[in-house]
Amino acid sequence: MNYKTFRNYYFINSILKIDGIGIQKTIQLLSSFEDLDFIANSNIESITTIQGISPTQASQLLKINSDENFIKSEFDKYASFLEKNNTGLITYLDKDYPYLLKNIYSPPLYLFIKGEITKTDLSAVAIVGTRLPSAYGKIQAEYFASALSKNNVTVISGMARGIDTIAHRNALQNGGRTIAVMGTGMDVIYPSENRNLFNSIIENGAVITEYDYETKPDAQNFPRRNRIISGLSLGTIVIETRINGGAMHTANYAIEQNRDVFAVPGNISSKLSEGTNQLIKENRAKLITNIDDVLYDLNIPKLKTTSDEKNIPELNFFEEKIYQILNDEPKQVDEISSLANINTSDCLVNLFGLEMKGVIRQLPGMFFIRN
Repeated sequence: MNYKTFRNYYFINSILKIDGIGIQKTIQLLSSFEDLDFIANSNIESITTIQGISPTQASQLLKINSDENFIKSEFDKYASFLEKNNTGLITYLDKDYPYLLKNIYSPPLYLFIKGEITKTDLSAVAIVGTRLPSAYGKIQAEYFASALSKNNVTVISGMARGIDTIAHRNALQNGGRTIAVMGTGMDVIYPSENRNLFNSIIENGAVITEYDYETKPDAQNFPRRNRIISGLSLGTIVIETRINGGAMHTANYAIEQNRDVFAVPGNISSKLSEGTNQLIKENRAKLITNIDDVLYDLNIPKLKTTSDEKNIPELNFFEEKIYQILNDEPKQVDEISSLANINTSDCLVNLFGLEMKGVIRQLPGMFFIRN
């Protein structure tokens, strides 16, 4: 972090502390004056010409300490703190502020960063969904995160339990980049079990937050941070969410930001699919069944074959029969045995044969599913 960035942060943070001045009024102030020196060189009359700024607020703005020696002393302390914690800082006024994010309503005026945001992250798609996904939801999150990574598309999410965690992990496992947007301070990893994931993301992407150090995981922080998840992205994929789930907030932000929203359809009897199915029903999201739907809509060239079609190895008669019964909904061994009309022991032998060939996998409770 250089002095200019800190100086921007210092003034922006001081402005935001004034009662009644939020992000939008701050942006108005930044747009109305050439630079932040207006605080030292202006007067109440000129500041109150800006719509929504009262004389009281103007007076408080002029009281912000603009002494350069004071600011430099604060810079020395804060720069040392951030360096010690391997954290970067960018502000709305900096050249390296994310382009897509700058063009939303109410963008964060500064961001703390661990890792690095690069130019390749301009091609980014968010994946969001429930914290308690079904087996179907997990599979879809794995598939779309992997497919995006294989096409050099950065995966954006919120590092929450469930769909978020699966999206980040599968992006990393496929050699892709991923960005996590936190709803806490950089020193408060939430959920705590994602500490290793947090460190992995830093090595292959970035963890960012608009919240200062020591900010706890307060409930109101997370809906607010969702605008950043969608704001960094060309489009947002929603995988399993209830009507009032956090992923619906992200979808709504994306719609407000004029970004594409994609929804994976789900079981009409499942509460976890209420949100996605409603988005599709109301034409607020495009129904997607594979990665091609996303890439085509966003005009992203397809780099590798990422469809569900795979080269299936040679199967014997019983393996083929069982394979045709299985799909992306887990089935228990007794159900498979009944449907295939094979006794349970023979069914297990062939299931394990299919597993060894890499075309199916076993889930807890002797459930099986296609890879």
